[in-house]
Amino acid sequence: MPTRLPERVMLMVLCILLVVPFDYFTPRMMAQTLEPEPVVTDSIPPTEVRADDYVYTEDGKIPFNPSPARAVWLSALCPGLGQIYNRRYWKLPIVIGGFMGLAYATSWNNGQYKDYMQGYSDLLDNDPSTCSYMDFFPPTTTEESLDHSWLERVFKSRKDQARRYRDMCIIGMVALYALCMLDAYVDASLTHFDVSPDLSVDWAPTLMQQPGRSGKPAIGLNWALTF
Repeated sequence: MPTRLPERVMLMVLCILLVVPFDYFTPRMMAQTLEPEPVVTDSIPPTEVRADDYVYTEDGKIPFNPSPARAVWLSALCPGLGQIYNRRYWKLPIVIGGFMGLAYATSWNNGQYKDYMQGYSDLLDNDPSTCSYMDFFPPTTTEESLDHSWLERVFKSRKDQARRYRDMCIIGMVALYALCMLDAYVDASLTHFDVSPDLSVDWAPTLMQQPGRSGKPAIGLNWALTF
């Protein structure tokens, strides 16, 4: 029994060498054996699922989405608030300057109208104590040196002109008020409108079927506008 044990050991070693490849115990083969196999994954990027009421963008900010109705109501409450709500701050000086200019012109023309109206009324009455029209002339001017018929025509023309300019300024203020509301509504509605320069027109000749019984083709032009 002791004499046969080495023979069996040698026989087992020979069987192992025949089964295992010759270069299995080399450093390169052992490194490949010990290295873990790579995990194969699909190259499809992960899909980001969001809810319908998700209001944040990819950078974590809430996108600016103004309401046209709110912009109109704010502009109606005070001209310029709709432009501030729409973040069009550069329009605010234009709105304020327009209203200030029209208000000043209305006040100045209204004062001119009252002065000329009072002078014209004093020219038409027969009371010598009412002579406000003399305030339009230098102190050295006497009433006897003036032509009352000429003064009546001039004062009537001036008062009518001042009243017309005053009314035009009032109409301008109302128009500017309505324009501010319209601008706020349109600006809020077109906030997400595509204004990129990617606009093109494609056109090409084509054969079109003529209407009627003949059914003969006709040469035409086919075009498409991309925006």
